[in-house]
Amino acid sequence: MGTADKVALVIPALNEEAALPHLLTEIPSNRVQWVIVVDNGSTDATAAVAKEAGAIVASEPIRGYGRACLKGLRTAAELDADIVVYMDGDGSDDPADLDMMLTAVCEGRADLVIGSRVSTRSERSAIPVQAQLGNWLVSRMIHVLYGIALHDIGSFRVIRCSALEALHMCEMTFGWPVEMLVKAARAGYRIVELPIHYRRRSHGHSKVAGTIIGSAKAAYCMLSTTLRYARGSHA
Repeated sequence: MGTADKVALVIPALNEEAALPHLLTEIPSNRVQWVIVVDNGSTDATAAVAKEAGAIVASEPIRGYGRACLKGLRTAAELDADIVVYMDGDGSDDPADLDMMLTAVCEGRADLVIGSRVSTRSERSAIPVQAQLGNWLVSRMIHVLYGIALHDIGSFRVIRCSALEALHMCEMTFGWPVEMLVKAARAGYRIVELPIHYRRRSHGHSKVAGTIIGSAKAAYCMLSTTLRYARGSHA
């Protein structure tokens, strides 16, 4: 990893007071200059435990995954970070994969790196069946419509702040990951997928993949975003 690159790790979080303390201790300080936890309207002590662990807490009271991600990007830019990393706050993404993910961008081999959860490195049953089905469908649609050969629409990502800002992200829901992929492909970015050690959620239950309704809502957001851009809309 280039010593000149300053890295900000963004964790969008909604009611993750139980999972954050352990996750934050796993993040290697020699790879990340700032850890930003975006409190997305939590009703528990998410902000307090994040601050106690030494993270920068950015508040985004209006709920929405994309909205929280955008707040994290803006906070990283204010800190003058060169690279932004997105990671879930439930402990499923393993910080041990950070070095591998960052190196591809820092060495100039990729413009956008996405961690693939569907590999032999992932823990068995870490992704619920309903989430696997939705993820497969969206991945296939993106492959067919945009020619991006991906196997996963994971949230563990690495990209330069300037490159992400240039995409002018506007999707404030769970469609954010899809919007980023489509816009990056259109911009000619080199998109690299790397297998990560995806783990079972460390604490609590997923508010998205852990329920049929949550998975359906996320899948709808991703599918509608995929189709909207396929029709040529830039909204």
